[in-house]
Amino acid sequence: MDHSYLNDILILFAAAVVVIVIFLYLRLPPILGYLSVGVLVGPYGVGLITDAESTRALAEFGVVFLLFTIGLEFSLPLLVRMKGAVLGLGGFQVLLSTAVTAVVAVQLGLPLEGAVALGGVVAMSSTALVTRQLADQAELHSRHGRNAVGILLFQDLMVIPFLIFVSSLAVVSEKTSAVTLIAAVGDGVLALLLILALGHWVLRPLFRGVARFRSTELFTLTALLVTLGAAWITHHFGLSLALGAFLAGMMLGETEFRHQVEAEIRPFRDVLLGLFFITIGMLLDIRLLPETWPWVLLLLTALMVFKLLLVAGLCRLAGWDGAVALRTGLVLAHGGEFGFAILTLALNANLIQPDYGQVILAALLVSMGFAPLLIRFNGLIVKFTLPAAATMSWKKIEQQVARTARGLNDHVIVCGYGRVGQNISRFLQDEAIRFIAMDLDPLLVQNAVKAKEPVSYGDAANLELLKAAGLSRAAALVVSLDDVETTIKILHKVRQLNADIPILVRTPDDFQLERLQKAGATEVVPEAMEASLMLVSHLLIMLNVPVSRVFNKISDVRKGRYALLRRLFPGEESIDTMASDAIEQLCAIDLPEDAWAARRRIADLGLETLGVTVTAMQRRNARIPNPDRNTVLHSGDTLILFGAPPALKEAEASLLRERTDGN
Repeated sequence: MDHSYLNDILILFAAAVVVIVIFLYLRLPPILGYLSVGVLVGPYGVGLITDAESTRALAEFGVVFLLFTIGLEFSLPLLVRMKGAVLGLGGFQVLLSTAVTAVVAVQLGLPLEGAVALGGVVAMSSTALVTRQLADQAELHSRHGRNAVGILLFQDLMVIPFLIFVSSLAVVSEKTSAVTLIAAVGDGVLALLLILALGHWVLRPLFRGVARFRSTELFTLTALLVTLGAAWITHHFGLSLALGAFLAGMMLGETEFRHQVEAEIRPFRDVLLGLFFITIGMLLDIRLLPETWPWVLLLLTALMVFKLLLVAGLCRLAGWDGAVALRTGLVLAHGGEFGFAILTLALNANLIQPDYGQVILAALLVSMGFAPLLIRFNGLIVKFTLPAAATMSWKKIEQQVARTARGLNDHVIVCGYGRVGQNISRFLQDEAIRFIAMDLDPLLVQNAVKAKEPVSYGDAANLELLKAAGLSRAAALVVSLDDVETTIKILHKVRQLNADIPILVRTPDDFQLERLQKAGATEVVPEAMEASLMLVSHLLIMLNVPVSRVFNKISDVRKGRYALLRRLFPGEESIDTMASDAIEQLCAIDLPEDAWAARRRIADLGLETLGVTVTAMQRRNARIPNPDRNTVLHSGDTLILFGAPPALKEAEASLLRERTDGN
């Protein structure tokens, strides 16, 4: 039996692990790493893999699972809420990109079918790359971020028609007629109706039945069966595998199992999608670059400049100012993963000549290499190229914030008006305490302003906006954002201007507690800790512990900055979050008969020098919390120590070493 394909996959995985580690260390998108692996080990690189057919068939399922997860996230309510950006900006961007590219390609001698396919390639940008980096930069909900996401959402939806079009042409004669295209659409409609029927009558009852067994293995198998089964149905009708997966995802996205299905599918999607990008990189013949680089450079320039100007122009027509328009264009001025998928199908169907395909492929790869830089520095680029527009854009927001804050004194500034921010504002209103809130979600701000709430659109990390909100005369500032990096940025900027204003900060857990305190937070409220306190307070009251005693205990824990609640034993569930040597934890140590620590006082153990604290000890059946330093230890005692993992190891080795002098 031939297992040569296994050798190829092992080579790809080994190379991918090394290269992705390097790319993550350099904070570059993993997609670029996968593409680089393909170029490096492929038949046109060092030649470790000469035939990619065995891996390409497997990698195709990466696109299948990607479309499935996009289907899970797609919903009509989301489309309605973002209809301006999705249908307006996104629709015109895809339509004009495809039309202009097709016209130019036909003039250059490409057949109409290949020209339309090339238009689809040019129209696509990288959803994975843009959304990931905008989220890391806290710009996902900014004005240019929401425009970009809306356009990307429409691009993702239009992948389906492009894949139907290209895959249909792959199985018909060279001369494609209108009848063929109508038949392809008819097949798509038939497949759609079939999957919708199965989704309505089968999927929800199926997953409900599977969920009763409470078996993760069975649930994962069922999710894979549904994904691949839907892909098989559309493939049976002569359409793409990805179309069926998208439809199945869309149906499951309306059920209560959406998030669990996505969690089970994600590992398969990420691994196989990585293989897909590797196989794309293997298609690039780097030996042709010395001859084709002028054409690659020309196409790269045309691609990026055309998309930048088109997107920016559409944003201007939609009423956005020059700064927002240019930032949106910079974010989307590159090729995307779905462009590779369309290009691969077009090359396999001979719609585009291989020589042209190499130039297009190289231009797409290089454009994605530039994309992280353009996204990361989009604000600086706009400030440099359009300083007046950038200043005017922020001035408008600043003026709006100032109008909202007009007449406010001893008020509260709320940074972030999501669920937590709105709950805080309700209590402030009940106490007749005036406030102003800022948020980057334009729809949320629009609804709040309509309800006459003192809310303005704005980035709370911008010091000028905080000044406009009356920071110098405010009584307190509350940061209710769940993004720690943005919160720290706000703290640093506020403390530069006002060292005395009380700042309350929300954080999901306690792992960033000290970092936030050092950055200038007056009080940090870890949600996980507060949930524990609320549960234990209700429990103690139910067990008839006096309310005053419960209140005092809870107050003591808060005064101690949750130190008691941070003393945890590490377990499997916390292994990821407690893996750092800097995170302190509990450790239990039994003292045997010949232990050095036996018959010695706690004060003589020298644990303080190691940064280790004895929080309790167990002697026979009695537990002694916070034992006195003069307590003499006996063999058989159990010490509960608290400290950083390296210090705990050193302390254990010291306490358990054998006595050599009999003392």
